Amino acid sequence: MIDFQVDDGGRSAAGFRGTAGDCGVRAIAIASGRPYRQVYDDLNRIGRTVKRRKRGASNARTGVWQDDVQRYLVGELGWAWTPTMSIGSGCQVHVRADELPSGRLVLSLSRHYAAVIDGVLHDTYDCSRDGTRCVYGFWTAP
Repeated sequence: MIDFQVDDGGRSAAGFRGTAGDCGVRAIAIASGRPYRQVYDDLNRIGRTVKRRKRGASNARTGVWQDDVQRYLVGELGWAWTPTMSIGSGCQVHVRADELPSGRLVLSLSRHYAAVIDGVLHDTYDCSRDGTRCVYGFWTAP
């Protein structure tokens, strides 16, 4: 299992209200310690610069494409990507403290991103599915 702490990453303090598909912004803001608004603006900037034919633009409020998260975390912040699943491998790592390294992590999950800091899940809800949710990979702080 994993300990859980409710954390909106500074979303409400930045003046945002209601619900949104902004889990990528929240997870990055929490794990990196950067202000929510700065991450929000940075991800929207990246989303506008990448041209996609069919998928549409990435947007910090409605959903950020993984390649844009990768551009931001690896390309701009210097984080490292660690894949934990490949085609045909099955789920190897779950959202569990004993299966994740310590430190500041941004997890890539099915249709969701979440922050884990030293074995504690930080999100607006417990997305671990009681330790059964599969982690596709994670970014670690330098």
